[in-house]
Amino acid sequence: MVRQVCTIVWQLFLLIILYQMGAFISKLLHLQIPGNVIGILLLLLLLWTGFLKVEQIELASALLLKHLGFFFIPISVGLMTLGNLFGLKGVYLLIILVISAIAGLIAAGKTTQRIILISKKEQKDHDYTL
Repeated sequence: MVRQVCTIVWQLFLLIILYQMGAFISKLLHLQIPGNVIGILLLLLLLWTGFLKVEQIELASALLLKHLGFFFIPISVGLMTLGNLFGLKGVYLLIILVISAIAGLIAAGKTTQRIILISKKEQKDHDYTL
């Protein structure tokens, strides 16, 4: 139990360091990209290159994902103070949200179809060599 808590704390520390590095890079280079996005890109790069393994952040990531909904409470409360903005620009925001959702669904669907086709082709090639 103590070992698992220490592991989670260490993994959270790694994720916080990546976030801080992203914020530093964003500020240093005067980018219009938020530091957390740059931090996620750094994480992707480290995972993609194999410098960081999924197992090295798996427990902390699972813990954060388990409580993800809880992290949206401050955002929701903050949105309550912007009622007049939604009254004035609500239609525009709704249009943007619908278009973004459709684009996301199309991208996810096309990616899934592509992965399925590739895996079927690999399976067919594997069956053919046997």
